Amino acid sequence: MLTYHYTARDPKTGEKVNSEVQADNEHAAAKLIKQNGLVPLDISIHEQVSMFGGGRRKRVKIKDKVLFSRQLSTLINAGLPLVQSLRNVAKQTQNKSFQAIINVVIADVEAGRSFSDSLAKHPDTFNAIFINLVAAGEASGTLDKALERLADQQEKDAEIMSKVRGAMIYPLIVLAVMVLVVGFMIIKVLPQVGEIYNGIKGAELPLLTRILLAVSNFSRKYWYVVIIILGVIGFLTSKWARTGDGKLVIDRIKMRAWPFGELFMKLYMARFARTGQTLVAAGVPLIQTLEIVGRSVNNVHIENSIKKATEKVKAGKSLSDALTGDPFFLELVPNMLKIGEESGSLEQMLDKTASYYEKEVDEQIKTISTIIEPLMMVILGIMAFIVVAAILLPIYGLVGKNVVG
Repeated sequence: MLTYHYTARDPKTGEKVNSEVQADNEHAAAKLIKQNGLVPLDISIHEQVSMFGGGRRKRVKIKDKVLFSRQLSTLINAGLPLVQSLRNVAKQTQNKSFQAIINVVIADVEAGRSFSDSLAKHPDTFNAIFINLVAAGEASGTLDKALERLADQQEKDAEIMSKVRGAMIYPLIVLAVMVLVVGFMIIKVLPQVGEIYNGIKGAELPLLTRILLAVSNFSRKYWYVVIIILGVIGFLTSKWARTGDGKLVIDRIKMRAWPFGELFMKLYMARFARTGQTLVAAGVPLIQTLEIVGRSVNNVHIENSIKKATEKVKAGKSLSDALTGDPFFLELVPNMLKIGEESGSLEQMLDKTASYYEKEVDEQIKTISTIIEPLMMVILGIMAFIVVAAILLPIYGLVGKNVVG
């Protein structure tokens, strides 16, 4: 879709309106503007220029959608009609791309579409959870509560993901610094040792030094080849990671690799329970809830486990029994589900399970932080030892042979 900037006249008031709309072409844009009750005067393509000079749409952030949900919930709860509420929210939206999407949604709602169907036309912005919760809210007449639940769910998911990213940033930064320091020593310092030996007859460099020196010489002479090789490896790895086989391997590593495996397992359990609780609370049927949750967990193995459990539930099994013994679900989850099913309080048990694992994720992040620092120091020490040994061993060899001086 393209973003069009337009100037139109409101026939009721005679005032001019300047705004944006998203459409496939200018004709479609004009149609949407007319459906909005306005008379288009001027329509032109509006492009946002990136730092590389290309046009692109600004990404809609989680906080934009949280604010949208909360504001819309408040206005609907106050008794304002949906379209009027959407117009008010659109005016207060700072993100121009999101504002344009909301305007398209307004036009669709005014044309007779349901709010959830209008949102479903923008899957890159509104995911299945958002759309289904809105649909459930429309069906039950509790759209304001559904939007409030959405805002809460999005906030909690964003908060927990922010903590996980924070836990992974530190080791990545330390690793990057280590690579830079070691690279500097290999490329700048080590060749000087090689030059000393080149002027001495009968002097032979140790194997370790010869290997690192060969790497150094190649990197300095064919630096562009190194960049190309690294670029190709990065591109192919990224492409492979998006394939079915790549996702299977990477998602399994996430759950098994030390020390992050336990963290990701608890994160997935928290996401499963929190999303499930939000959907169940909104009145979404269990089978549909499981289908949506499977897609939202963002792990192929857990999604497959949920699909298998869904088929068992369709066949008459309880959800707790369907998940019991599954290797990709922690034991507490089916146990809590069983209590909820037996007591008729599935929503409350899912909420408690989500809260428990969200706290566990916090604790796991603290544990990882205490482990990572000494671990990084050990790795840094080993790498530094190898490079220093490659530099010092030849010098000691010269001293031992009384060549120096």
